[in-house]
Amino acid sequence: EVQLVESGGDSVQVGGSLRLSCRSSGFTFVDSEMGWYRQAPGNECELVSSIHDDGSTYYTHSVKGRFTISQDLAERTIYLQMNNLTPEDSAVYYCAADAFSLPHDDYDGSCLGAPFGYWGQGTQVTVSS
Repeated sequence: EVQLVESGGDSVQVGGSLRLSCRSSGFTFVDSEMGWYRQAPGNECELVSSIHDDGSTYYTHSVKGRFTISQDLAERTIYLQMNNLTPEDSAVYYCAADAFSLPHDDYDGSCLGAPFGYWGQGTQVTVSS
């Protein structure tokens, strides 16, 4: 059974930083992709960033230069370093595996109900001014 467990969500002020972690089990990270979506109330499931096991990365435009995705293959863990956070970054962040289209795109639905890939339960990020 594949399990993705996120941690690191918190409440911070504008300009602050957070580091999200996602540890996987039961998933073979070979020729595959892991990453992060986020969903705020009333919004679609937005693809934030992803990383392939070959190290190639993707970022949505709004987070480029502020967020950095990385991986530790030995620990089966990916990370999302988020800097210079804004209120628009507030959302539940979901770790996902094998859940990415080409070209990369958002999912017009609930992240938790997505009928593809593997998903964590989410971690809340709240940015206040």
